[in-house]
Amino acid sequence: MARAMARGWGDPVLASDSGSGRAQALADELGGRAASNVEVAQEADLVVLCHKPYQLRQVAREIAPHVKAVASVVGGMKAGDLLNAYSGTPLFRLMPNTPVEVRRGVILYSPLGGPGFGSPLEIDRELEAAVLELFGRLGWVATVPGDLAAVAAALTSVAPAYMALVVEAQTEAGLRHGLKAEVAARLAVETMGGSAALLAARDDDTLRVRREVTSPGGSTSRGLDALERGGLRAAFAAAIDRVLSDVQSG
Repeated sequence: MARAMARGWGDPVLASDSGSGRAQALADELGGRAASNVEVAQEADLVVLCHKPYQLRQVAREIAPHVKAVASVVGGMKAGDLLNAYSGTPLFRLMPNTPVEVRRGVILYSPLGGPGFGSPLEIDRELEAAVLELFGRLGWVATVPGDLAAVAAALTSVAPAYMALVVEAQTEAGLRHGLKAEVAARLAVETMGGSAALLAARDDDTLRVRREVTSPGGSTSRGLDALERGGLRAAFAAAIDRVLSDVQSG
């Protein structure tokens, strides 16, 4: 995710890692430099946390005394753990998905505080606006209450893999009827992109788009019937249930 966001922003980076060499690779690609955790914390106006959840305390011990503000994109992290690790520091919790690399991401923003954490935390609104503007360069920022963040993430964070699977299925269907793989894949990808743009232009009115494409008894109607009979809705319902189950059990 760090690489996807850095590529989406396209600016020189000030980055650190745990010894993997990825920070230097990003600096080589985008400009900037690799540094230690402490150096990043001391020099950056906003530190974006992209480490693994189990590394929270270790990283916080190093940088918490030095950071000016923190934006966490660490998945599966409880709000209370973040608040305890960075007590007294302006803290923002966001969850982007991988299309941020091409500035078409969905970035979930869940303000910290509120139910379960006493009264809402005091937020520097000017700083909050600056952080959201920064992440807004990567796509669409959606504000989601913390108690629904996992549900929203189950729709967005994993969805690029689902869409890739849909393209694979479409491609394989085309192959069975004689299309070349590269042609079938490009047809599926371009149609998916165009359909998303059309839905956005129709204010996300899925029924309207389906009606515009579907003639009674026509080929689209028969195809939709096959998808419904094949359990498309049930499959997506089961997918979100499974993802949420894994999050809750973790």
